[in-house]
Amino acid sequence: MDFTSFSFAPAINAGITACGFQAPTPIQQQTLPPALAGHDVMGLAQTGTGKTAAFVLPILQRLQSGPKGRTRALVLAPTRELAEQITVSCRELGQKTGLRAVSVYGGVNKNTQLTQLRRGAEIIVACPGRLLDHLRDGAIKLDGVEVMVMDEADQMCDMGFLPDIRKILRHLPVKRQNMMFSATMPPDIRRLAGEFLDNPQEVKIAADRPSATVSQTLFPVEARQKTALLLTLLTEKPVRSALVFTRTKHGAKKLARRLNAAGHQATDLQGNMSQNKRRAALDGFRDGTFTILVATDIAARGLDVAKVSHVINYDMPNTAEAYTHRIGRTGRALCDGAAFSLVLQEDQSLVRTIERGLGTTIERRQLESLVSDELDNVPAPSRGRRPAARPTARPTARPTTRSAASRRPAGPAQVRRGGRG
Repeated sequence: MDFTSFSFAPAINAGITACGFQAPTPIQQQTLPPALAGHDVMGLAQTGTGKTAAFVLPILQRLQSGPKGRTRALVLAPTRELAEQITVSCRELGQKTGLRAVSVYGGVNKNTQLTQLRRGAEIIVACPGRLLDHLRDGAIKLDGVEVMVMDEADQMCDMGFLPDIRKILRHLPVKRQNMMFSATMPPDIRRLAGEFLDNPQEVKIAADRPSATVSQTLFPVEARQKTALLLTLLTEKPVRSALVFTRTKHGAKKLARRLNAAGHQATDLQGNMSQNKRRAALDGFRDGTFTILVATDIAARGLDVAKVSHVINYDMPNTAEAYTHRIGRTGRALCDGAAFSLVLQEDQSLVRTIERGLGTTIERRQLESLVSDELDNVPAPSRGRRPAARPTARPTARPTTRSAASRRPAGPAQVRRGGRG
C-alpha cells in the first residue's frame, strides 16, 4: 500500500513526496480511512510509529475546501516541544496547500503569537494553558473549529490539564470531528474518551509495549555509583546520540555539567529553561552539536529526533507508562535502538510492573566490582578530551538473565562481556 490509495488532493500528495514518505505506517494505514471519512478516532500506538501524520493528513484534506483565514482545526498537545513539532509537520505536509498553522504555548511573548494569529491560521496547535489565556483575552475564537485533536492524551491528564481541556471544549461547536492519540490507555483516559469522542473507531497497534527494535538492559546499581556507571557506558564505545533521563530539573542540569567536564558534548533540556534555550538545546541535539541530551520527562513524549541510538534512564520514571514513552525515543522508524536503565533497589517494584506488562524478563547486567568512591572522585579531563586513563576498578558486566526479546546486541555503548568489560 502507498499513499496514493487514499486519494489525497494533489497539493497534499506533493507535501507527502517532499517529506520523503514512501508508504504509510500501520497506524496510518488503519487510522486514515475512518479519519478521512469524518469519523471520530481513538488511535493507540507505540511512539515513533507516525501518529502525527495520521491526524495531520486528514486535517489538511478536509481543510482543502471551505473558508480560508479562520481557525477550523485545533490540536492540543501537552508540551511546547510537541506543539512545535506538530506545527512543523502541518507546514511541511501542507506546504503546497496554502493552509497556515500556528503554535500557541507559554514561555514566549504573547504578542508574537497574536501577530501570527491575526494574519489568519486555519490550524492552531496549542498547549491548553496559553490557549485559555488567548480565549479569555478574546484573541482567539474557536466557534468555527471542524476538527479537534488531542495528542498524547494520557500525559495531558497526568500533567493536570483535564480541567483546562474541559473549559476549552466549551468554546468549540458541538458538531465536530474528534481524534485522540496516545501510546498508552490507562482507565482514566478511557473515561475521558467516553466524554470526548462520539462512537469512535478504535485503532490499536501494540500500544502498551515498546517497539521490538529496542533492546532493553537493566543495570542494578547503588545511588552513589550511578554517575560512574553512566560515564563507563558512554565511553566504553562511541555513542552516536544518547538521550539521558533524570527525575528532576536540577538533576538534569547538574548531570549535563558533569558529562561536559568528562569530555562529552552534552546539554540539558528541562522546564526551568527559557523557550529559546530549550529550542537551542533540542536543535543542537538534532544537528549533532550535542551527542548527549540530559532531560526530564518533557522529552519523553512526542520528541522526534532521527536516529537516537541510546536512551538511558539515569533515574527510573514513576510509572511503567512513562518508561514506555521514554524508551520509545529510540528504535524509531524501524531503526534499532538500545535502552539502558540504572536501577536502584527502590525501583524493583516498578521493574516488576514493567516486566509484567512486557510479558518477559528484561536482561540484567550485574556489576561485580565498582569502587564508587574511587570512580566518583576521578579527576575530570579537560573539555572536549576523552579521559586519559580509566579507573583501576572497572565495572564488569555479566548477563544474569536473558530474554528472547533481548538477545540481539544492545548497541554501540553496550558494556563488553567478561574481562575488563
